Amino acid sequence: MPKKKDPGPVPVGEKIKKTRQKKKITLDQVANDTGCSVNYLKQIETGKVIPAVGILLQISRALEIDSGLLLKEEASAVKERVKAYAKRTENYAYTTLTPGAKNKHLKAFRVTIDALKDHKGVGYQHEGEEFVYVLKGQVEIAVGNHLNPLKEGESLHFNSGIRHKLTNVGKKKAVLLVVIYTP
Repeated sequence: MPKKKDPGPVPVGEKIKKTRQKKKITLDQVANDTGCSVNYLKQIETGKVIPAVGILLQISRALEIDSGLLLKEEASAVKERVKAYAKRTENYAYTTLTPGAKNKHLKAFRVTIDALKDHKGVGYQHEGEEFVYVLKGQVEIAVGNHLNPLKEGESLHFNSGIRHKLTNVGKKKAVLLVVIYTP
């Protein structure tokens, strides 16, 4: 009998769609709970757009699931899959550092942003607090109308309920530690 081929990791959009349909939650309900447009949610579900961590947190809350389920790789995943996953996220890649944090309020991520890039000009907003520490590079974090320039070794703690946007303003890839607290 031929061995079944490993299909690889399930794309995050597919996980969201399957969970939403299984729970019989409409796109309109998710849109109202997240503030995202139905069109944007459809793009996420079809894999045309990979959402930022803040949006994934909002979607996981709307679907009443642990956000780690949307981010973590299967236990059998290898480093190459992680690299491939990062490439599929366009300008903004993230890896969960707390895969076992099911139903926890605190989540940590390693975030990488390509040089001179942001996340398609979209600002994010989610209940809670956020802490960003720059491991490499230079970024600018807009919190509301206030701009916070940060370089390697600097950090920012802010109310993530205020619309915020993260941009790499440097000529090199930026690597960040992002810790998010959601009540």
